[in-house]
Amino acid sequence: MDGFTDSPMRALQGEFGAFDFAVSEFVRVSSGPVPEKVFHREIPELLRGGLTVTGMPVQVQILGGSPELMAESAVNACRAGARAVDINFGCPAPTVNRHDGGASILQYPKRVRAIVGAVRQAVPAEIPVSAKLRLGWSEIDEIDQTAAMAAEGGADWLVIHARTRLQKYKPPVFWKSIGRVKSDLGIPIVANGDLWSLDDFYQCREETGCLHYMLGRGALADPRLAPQIARILRSQAFDGPGEVDWADLLRRLSYHSQKQTASRAKKTLHRLKQWLNLASRFGDFSHFQEVKRAQTEADLLALLAAVTSQRS
Repeated sequence: MDGFTDSPMRALQGEFGAFDFAVSEFVRVSSGPVPEKVFHREIPELLRGGLTVTGMPVQVQILGGSPELMAESAVNACRAGARAVDINFGCPAPTVNRHDGGASILQYPKRVRAIVGAVRQAVPAEIPVSAKLRLGWSEIDEIDQTAAMAAEGGADWLVIHARTRLQKYKPPVFWKSIGRVKSDLGIPIVANGDLWSLDDFYQCREETGCLHYMLGRGALADPRLAPQIARILRSQAFDGPGEVDWADLLRRLSYHSQKQTASRAKKTLHRLKQWLNLASRFGDFSHFQEVKRAQTEADLLALLAAVTSQRS
């Protein structure tokens, strides 16, 4: 979710009380260890004890191929205030994969073990270390060895996206493969991939047997979904889907953006449109074409109010 789930969005999601924690956008580890100041810049929650301004814990995610540099970077992240470190072996972006990062490492399971092991040994014992995986590079059965290697390296839990890298985000997802890994390993498994609706959640839960779930695009496409799933997992009743008040959500995201650095605040209008575009592509927001050319936040909200009133 690079470019979507930045600190203002994490602050807004923290308002809902649905998520136990968020994972940061990945911090790239390339030619040298990432210094503390970069972690503070990219993940400002570290300056507040690892919490959003709305109180939700945020874990640091790092991405790279060198065990040594990943370990040194993880140590710096902890010095910067990280309470947990997640390792990204799931990103399918071609640029990332060409530079020895993300899902490209899945082709070499022993490297997964080496990287996880180096990070686990480097950071304090009380700091959890997790890994984000896909089912494989090209075949879904690759996950059996890769997940085992991550567990051998000392991962406290795994997040598994139910596709291969070659699929990127194309259907289908293979939740049953996650369920098999959960049965085989003795660590918690978090299911991820194509959780767009409550029906998807119920099916994923049935096929995986998981107790934990990660939502990405689905939570942004339908802001009602994460709170609904959270209530089910916590055995709390809810009143039904209701309506999404997009104007209110956009104002609140703008508020959190304006509280960030000047460089982040300048991107607010782009972030608002980006969210609405995703909701139009994957959710039921139907007004993006009417509002996408707005030049200011005020114009965007005015256009949104106009089209909403016309179609209500």
